[in-house]
Parts: sequence; structure tokens; C-alpha cells
Amino acid sequence: MVVLALPLAGRWLIQNSPSRRVPSHGTDLMGERYAIDFVAVDERGRTATRSDWRTVLTTEPPERYLAFGRSILAPADGIVARTHDGETDHPGRRSQLALLPYMLGQAARVRNGADAVAGNSVILALRDGGPYVALVHLRRGSLRVRVGDAVTTGQPLAQCGNSGNSTQPHLHLQVMDSLDFAHARGVPVGFRDFREWVGGAPHPLTRATGVPAEGSVVEAGA
Repeated sequence: MVVLALPLAGRWLIQNSPSRRVPSHGTDLMGERYAIDFVAVDERGRTATRSDWRTVLTTEPPERYLAFGRSILAPADGIVARTHDGETDHPGRRSQLALLPYMLGQAARVRNGADAVAGNSVILALRDGGPYVALVHLRRGSLRVRVGDAVTTGQPLAQCGNSGNSTQPHLHLQVMDSLDFAHARGVPVGFRDFREWVGGAPHPLTRATGVPAEGSVVEAGA
């Protein structure tokens, strides 16, 4: 297992955790076997700053969501092995009416290739030849690093966005054995030194290392 620092500041809701099932996203494609999703929340557990008729009936501007524009940090020391930018940040979708047509278009996005699915991304090599940490769905134009840059844990890499195969702004992180999404295999991942609120508990647990539970809320700094 590769153990990383949390790549985010503040509180984040865990979705599609490998602690619940493997493959965590229901597929081994594109190295996703142990991938995990982080969605920013406030102290009341809300993912967005407001709700109105758009929330129920249609799409919403990505700027409404707490995750959009948040800084994404290097979860380990490494070398920037690959970047991709230029993909559009989509509107957010909490409405079932808006989610249905989006889900029906998922197969077409897969056919358009890995970058259409991952969106804007940064991939770090932890050692020569890997493993590699992919941070995806980043905000268009926000990347602060280039291929070949050496980065240190906690260094800002980009901002959270809603690019690629994403229905609301969030960070998707995965560790894999190859730079090539098409042939990569997922590598187990865990995190160190974080607080975790499980099942709506009023007080967090302190984790030295572990895989956050599905539906828990985490914050760096045990």
C-alpha cells in the first residue's frame, strides 16, 4: 500500500472509498481499482453554498460548490510526470433530472479517451518507474506545475474543478503502476495523520494511517 498525506485542506466528504468495495468505482479500467473521491463540505456537511430551483430541476454553476477552486496539494514528494489541461469545467448536477442525461452520455466520454474522462490532471511519479499518483478533475487553467518539476508534500499543484467525467466539483485520486491510463493497474492507497468523522459522530477519530470510510468526513492534521 502507498501511504500519502491528504492532498487537501479543510473538511472533505469521502465517496467511492476502497474501504467499502474494490473496485471502488465499480471498474478496473484506467487504474481506478483503489481510487477515492473527495468532496468539500462545510461544518454542516453541505457541499454547496446555496440551493434553489436549479438544484431540483437542472444544472448549477460550479462556483456554487465548496470544492470548486480549492487548492489541491501534493500528497507526497515526487516528480511531475504528466499534466493535462484545457478541458472544460462542467456545470454541477444535483438534480436527478440533470443526472440522467449525463449518465447516458458516459459511454461516449469513455470512447473519447482517458483525458475526456479524467479531465484536467496532474500525475506524480513517486519513484523512477512509479508508482504514480493521479489527481484529476482539476480546474481548467489552474495548474501550477509542469512536467519535470520536483514537488514536496503539501505544495499547491492546482485547483479543484469539475472537468472530465464529473457531476460536481471534487477531487478523484488514484495510485497506479503506469502513466498510461489505458493500461494502468490500480495500487492500494492509504493516508496518514488525519481526523475522521464517521457516521455523523460529533467528534472525530484520530488516524495515524488508514483508508477513510465511505461517507465519512476527513481533515488533515491528526
